Amino acid sequence: MPLFDYSAKTKQLKTVHGSVEAKSVDDAAEILNEQGLSIIDIKEQEIAGLIVQKATGIFNGVSKKDLAIMLRQLSILISSAIPLVQALKMLVDQMQKRKLKEALLNIANDIDAGTKFSDALAGYPAIFKPFFINMVKSGETTGKLDEILTYLADQQEKDYELESKIKGAMLYPAFIFSALLGVGVFVMVYVVPSMLELFQGVDQSHLPLATKILIAVTYVSQNYWYLFIIGIAGLVGGGMWYLRTSSGKMLWGKTQVKIPGFGSLLKNIVIVKFARSFQTVLVGGLTVTEGLLIVRDVIGNPAHQKVLDETIKSVEDGNPIASVMTQHPGLFPPMVSQMLSVGEETGRLEEVLQKVTEFYTREVNIAVESILVIIEPVVIVLLGFGVLVIVAGVLLPMYQLATEL
Repeated sequence: MPLFDYSAKTKQLKTVHGSVEAKSVDDAAEILNEQGLSIIDIKEQEIAGLIVQKATGIFNGVSKKDLAIMLRQLSILISSAIPLVQALKMLVDQMQKRKLKEALLNIANDIDAGTKFSDALAGYPAIFKPFFINMVKSGETTGKLDEILTYLADQQEKDYELESKIKGAMLYPAFIFSALLGVGVFVMVYVVPSMLELFQGVDQSHLPLATKILIAVTYVSQNYWYLFIIGIAGLVGGGMWYLRTSSGKMLWGKTQVKIPGFGSLLKNIVIVKFARSFQTVLVGGLTVTEGLLIVRDVIGNPAHQKVLDETIKSVEDGNPIASVMTQHPGLFPPMVSQMLSVGEETGRLEEVLQKVTEFYTREVNIAVESILVIIEPVVIVLLGFGVLVIVAGVLLPMYQLATEL
């Protein structure tokens, strides 16, 4: 989703700055208003600013691992009857991320001045998402803040573990692809041209197809490399712009779950996020519609979000949760819809969501392991094919010249 930079005032008239993800300016303003912030200024980030923020966020951002550790420690301190302000200040000394350290110190000071914990958290939406803040509000209302923080810590840890597995699975092929690309560029720019000089005086119409392709690629890479760079930059920039539009996000959301080999994995990841988050909000005491409103922003995929929007309207009209999901088996598998129906009918929805989470987490783990097993031979085959093309393009005409002599 697009990012919107904003300036706003808290209930204590403290000015805060940050960014928030939303579908539009109106949605961003609504999210901030729900967090008790009075908007001073809000505008959508430009693509260049978004790239800079993503790059700096790698080094300065607060990760799921950081939040999980903080939540786990805070839950333990609160359950040990340590006052909230004191617990937060104890955590400040242990935090290594400067951004999180400063936020916790300011939150502790705000609470000490009479602000509710959830309202103090709302001043830092870049760190604490609406899902987190609403869960804390429910914990404050029910008096189960330590339990809610434990649930949130569990979720953050599981999300971090899942993301780590996915990134780990992609790291090996990304490294191999980058290495192959680098070697390929080196060979085409420095090695192949010197070897192809042997064929400059030869009638090129009689050369093998592989050699003609190598000569053409070498000529383009030496004389028109700047057009290649401009073309790549244009494609990347245009793609980023289109994917930020509503139609682009929806198209990508529907397409990614259909990618051969990866589509089912990506869909299962969304199902895990949905089931785990939905169970957490229900445990926190929120209603089904309130929970779905929060969960829709957690899952990320616009196609699934649209189904959840329709589900919320359907539930408000008195229909079962799965009534809309059953119409979209490509996004929500029939098993999910059926289990939700059973859980709703038996009053054991939280338990059913836990089972769904466990099942699809296993499916994701199996898929990741399968991808790792398949990737290595595929990479070897691609590497062998690339070497074959280069060798055939150079050696075949040399063999022809030798036989003619």
